[in-house]
Amino acid sequence: NGANPSGITVFTPDATPRYLRNNRDLAQYVLRDFNAQAYTNAALIINGFGSGVYADSNPLNASASQTREPMWGINHALDLVSRMAVMSQSVAWYQKWLVHRRARPEVFFGRVHNHLTGAASYPISSELFSSPALAMTFTQYGSYLLPMATPSGSPLHPSYPAGHATMAGAAVTVLKAFFKGSYVVPNPVQASDDGLTLLPYSGPALTIEGELNKLATNIAIGRDAAGVHFRSDGDPGLALGEAMAITVLSDLVNTYHEDFPGFTFNKFDGTSITISKR
Repeated sequence: NGANPSGITVFTPDATPRYLRNNRDLAQYVLRDFNAQAYTNAALIINGFGSGVYADSNPLNASASQTREPMWGINHALDLVSRMAVMSQSVAWYQKWLVHRRARPEVFFGRVHNHLTGAASYPISSELFSSPALAMTFTQYGSYLLPMATPSGSPLHPSYPAGHATMAGAAVTVLKAFFKGSYVVPNPVQASDDGLTLLPYSGPALTIEGELNKLATNIAIGRDAAGVHFRSDGDPGLALGEAMAITVLSDLVNTYHEDFPGFTFNKFDGTSITISKR
């Protein structure tokens, strides 16, 4: 809760396995995942829907004599995701350290606490001080420090842009390029409120493109809910990852020997892009 510990607190773990169903669960997920985990899982799930999930431009769609190994199948998709892992963090860390060096929310609210208690003075917008959340935090914990989902606090590198969001933007972009975005997810389900069961989903059709966009956004928001990022770290991180993935695909497309018209997909802003051989 951001305050000095009053003693040893023992949290009794929930021994019942549950599906992710709220921001607390999502925050814990993004505090413990490895950076390609969500997108590796997504690729495997999509591949399980059947051969119709591949993009229309996939050169093996109409082949009667070739299998999708090692190219143009699930191994190819996983390779694209894996390529994003280091590169996405490299472009994010360049911005973090060499350009912006933005303080984490934990650091900022340390300054808020010192400002409001008179220990220091900072040029903080007065609009923040009328926030009901700030008053509620002080009432509950006796300080204006930021309650967080992790007892270890924030990572030690700067906040902007979010590394998780940059990886999300990059990984989702290559998956949207590789798979058929308009493919409708068969028999979708959603977690119950208590996370104990999966319930049939009823509503507008869910497509691969929409669900991948949702996945990227949820990963970014999960880091906000954990208290380690601002919302303004995540949205630009998604855009940065997308831009980086497009440059990688622009290089890779020229290495393929197959008769291949290129990758066509919709960006996060809804505009269509085609990446073809030069």
